[in-house]
Amino acid sequence: MADFTGKVALVTGGGSGLGEAISKDLAAKGAKVVLTDINLEAAERVAGEVTEAGGTASAIQQDTSSKEDSEKVVKFAVDTYGGLNFAVNNAGIGGKQVPVGETDLDSWDKVIDVNLNGVLYGMRFQIPAMLKSGAKDSAIVNMASVHGTVAAINNGAYTAAKHGVVGITKNAAAEYGTEGLRINAVGPGYITTPLLESSLDAEAIEGLKAKHPLGRLGTPEEIAKVVSFLLSDDASFVTGAYYLIDGGYTAV
Repeated sequence: MADFTGKVALVTGGGSGLGEAISKDLAAKGAKVVLTDINLEAAERVAGEVTEAGGTASAIQQDTSSKEDSEKVVKFAVDTYGGLNFAVNNAGIGGKQVPVGETDLDSWDKVIDVNLNGVLYGMRFQIPAMLKSGAKDSAIVNMASVHGTVAAINNGAYTAAKHGVVGITKNAAAEYGTEGLRINAVGPGYITTPLLESSLDAEAIEGLKAKHPLGRLGTPEEIAKVVSFLLSDDASFVTGAYYLIDGGYTAV
């Protein structure tokens, strides 16, 4: 098992779902975790559970579509724990379900702001902090999606944003590889989370399961294990990668 003792990690969208599982996994491996979420109460709950389990975590509110918030949370991590080694840019939203020719332009802007701009804003401030903490001891994982490769029918904003996450990840990895800073993305298929279960009925969920040859949806813990691998020294020769964790998802 990876040992992250002495490492400081920042996880956006850490108050539920994938972010919660990732935060708890990193803390269990010894990292000091800063959990951010637009819902501060949710982030505080997770941080409290990490602390109760013997780990170290702090919560802070963040709107990832805000440049100022993205700078603020990095400063908080550095001021609280003395540096920044890991970042998982996980926060994301869905958007309205309509074909491209009927796109709600306000919804488009919001999805792009959170899901794509939020990743860029995050790295804009995380990378300088990591270079100061020691690039070779640091790594970033960006949360893309299986829809960084295939269409999310009737959700062009989500598809565009996640394709963009894959692209900016590859660019950043190429630009900072010479410093020893590794930057990768993961592309989950459909994962059992409170958000998914609250937004889809049982029939829709069964339909999604049928698109995964493994016959089920993934779990947040399965994604967290891959994220921890990519942050660890076990992935020391992995950068600019886009790891699909999709149960063999087929778009049709």
